[in-house]
Amino acid sequence: MLRKPAENPPWNKNRGRRVQQSHDESDTNIPKKSHYFSASHYYCVETICAPCGAVIAWTKFVKSESTTNILKFLEDVFPDEELRPDYICIDKACKLLRTAVANGSWVDWFKSSRFVVDGYHYTNHHSDDYLCRKWCNPAPQDGSAPNLVYIAQDRNGERYHKRAFNTQACEQLNSWLGGFESIMKCMTPSNFNWFIHSMIFYHTQQVIKWQNSQNFSIISEDFEHDDGLL
Repeated sequence: MLRKPAENPPWNKNRGRRVQQSHDESDTNIPKKSHYFSASHYYCVETICAPCGAVIAWTKFVKSESTTNILKFLEDVFPDEELRPDYICIDKACKLLRTAVANGSWVDWFKSSRFVVDGYHYTNHHSDDYLCRKWCNPAPQDGSAPNLVYIAQDRNGERYHKRAFNTQACEQLNSWLGGFESIMKCMTPSNFNWFIHSMIFYHTQQVIKWQNSQNFSIISEDFEHDDGLL
């Protein structure tokens, strides 16, 4: 049978109207989630490491790795001026310095610490940023920071500038923790906290064990050269 356009026979009452299926309706009874952990809820895990690689503290940032959050984390970990490190290496040290000066917290920090960019990220910072190049340089070669750079000799006796300590300890830790990212994304907050804390504790124990073995080797070499007994 031929049907004219826009013709609606009486026996076909639903033609021309969209039938609303039950699965198309808006769900007003959304079940309550057992947890709200996902990659969008926690922005990153922030760590504080010693130059040897031992982890001092860690926390989670919810929305962003802002300079105010970083300063608050540092103040919580190092509330006493006497316990603060001489140098704090972080990828956005120049921005951290600007924020500290702007909010007045630099009055307390400059007495004990200096913010420097780690060697891995410093090469990507603008060369015309005077504040970054002047105050956050991790390896100045003009002798202004002898605690950061010193003169060493290679096997051929040639002198060269060498960093006094590792400024990329946190980046190396992040690279190691990144191998567990796929399983950590599926964890509840409590399991995530336990897993991160356990892995960081294990990592720190391995670092301390390696440091002790290195110190024992140095002591053994000293005895060998001094007494000729070993």
